[in-house]
Amino acid sequence: MAAARVLRSWSRSARHLSCVHHIQMCNSIHVVKPKYTCLFGYSSFKFSHPHRLLRTSSTINGQILQFKLSDIGEGITEVTIKEWYVKEGDTVSQFDSICEVQSDKASVTITSRYDGIIRKLYYAVDQIALVGKPLIDIETEALKDSEEDVVETPAVFHDEHTHQEIKGQKTLATPAVRRLAMENNIKLSEVVGTGKDGRILKEDILNYLAKQTGAILPPSPKSEIIPPLLKSETIQSIPVPVLKPKVFTGKDRTEPITGFEKAMVKTMTMAMKIPHFGYCDEIDLTQLVKLREELKPIALARGIKLSFLPFFLKAASLGLLQFPILNASVDENCQNITYKASHNIGIAMDTEKGLIVPNVKNVQLCSLFEIAIELNRLQKLGSANQLGTADITGGTFTLSNIGSIGGTYAKPLILPPEVAIGALGAIKGVPRFNEKGELIKVQIMNVSWSADHRIIDGATVARFSNLWKSYLENPASMLLELK
Repeated sequence: MAAARVLRSWSRSARHLSCVHHIQMCNSIHVVKPKYTCLFGYSSFKFSHPHRLLRTSSTINGQILQFKLSDIGEGITEVTIKEWYVKEGDTVSQFDSICEVQSDKASVTITSRYDGIIRKLYYAVDQIALVGKPLIDIETEALKDSEEDVVETPAVFHDEHTHQEIKGQKTLATPAVRRLAMENNIKLSEVVGTGKDGRILKEDILNYLAKQTGAILPPSPKSEIIPPLLKSETIQSIPVPVLKPKVFTGKDRTEPITGFEKAMVKTMTMAMKIPHFGYCDEIDLTQLVKLREELKPIALARGIKLSFLPFFLKAASLGLLQFPILNASVDENCQNITYKASHNIGIAMDTEKGLIVPNVKNVQLCSLFEIAIELNRLQKLGSANQLGTADITGGTFTLSNIGSIGGTYAKPLILPPEVAIGALGAIKGVPRFNEKGELIKVQIMNVSWSADHRIIDGATVARFSNLWKSYLENPASMLLELK
């Protein structure tokens, strides 16, 4: 029978106690999961961000290691493989990107812990990977004395995965560029990027490939110029065209609902169980349009893009101070209501991945410019599909800017466990009569509110809407509130 010995080493520091259970077996390696880990030859360290535990198992000669997908938090038990950055037979180094996976919450990039050769990929793209099951097999150099330390390998969230760590250097590249490089066996570290901050573009990969192979990229095709017919060549009689039956070879396809779409299905199904009270109104934003034009140069001098949204969010926060029930949440059976202290106001965004709702935290404490800075950050990350879990969770109230698409009125659905939502229409110049009966041009925006009618009556929604409207139609009063 194989003999086993257990070595426990303890080290103390001024603030914490670090412990590693190191187990030596003849033909297997056991996994230990301490929060603080001490490696031979390294000092104690602690991961302060979401992480995965790298579980390993080896053959008798200790050369084949197995990655297993471990718990990534939020109660997630499965993820979807969105993209492989390696293929079987590829050589990888520590911290090279292996693959990108996506849960209902966010996208995560898995990085390599070892230098070695990829021997097996357990899943194809768009397949579901289960927590605790093998992800890849990697062949490394033989282990000495059949001993190996088990560490917690940090996961890189989507808002960090646009760069690839290669031996301490950051190579900026999108997943599509990485795939192109992988398919042509090109190391990104050998390519000079011509994009912003040295980002490697598709053209850089193609130019590098052309230099290596000696190929010349073909010029762009030119349109053939057909000279007009002379009068003598004009067709005298025009035959009646005969329409031939068209043969269409396209086929229907069925795809699984995954990622953000799967999360939306769950949320909207819950939302449809809530009785909605709807209320619509129109707001005269003529004075606000003038005020924004005066503040835009000041904001631009500070590097801030000032839209109308910061005004809408701040006016909503001032209104929620007077009607806190709209900034509340209820449990699934509507037996308890929680009044939220923070005004974390979400903004619905339409992205390539679907509808996502990041939120600006603590709007009640922020100035207009501070709200604008945070909105600029969220919109930039949303466009690049790089929003993190913290950006899209914790919302207490939501505004949906349908006006950016061109709509006027809508029937917005509440996002549980929230109890209210507003939809903002497009701002349009329309004719109106003033108090003197004169026809003038004003800037009008329509707004549509929905509230949980189980706990919020229509009068409360109307009073909140009128208060929010008064701040926007008289923006000077809103600025006074901010002093």
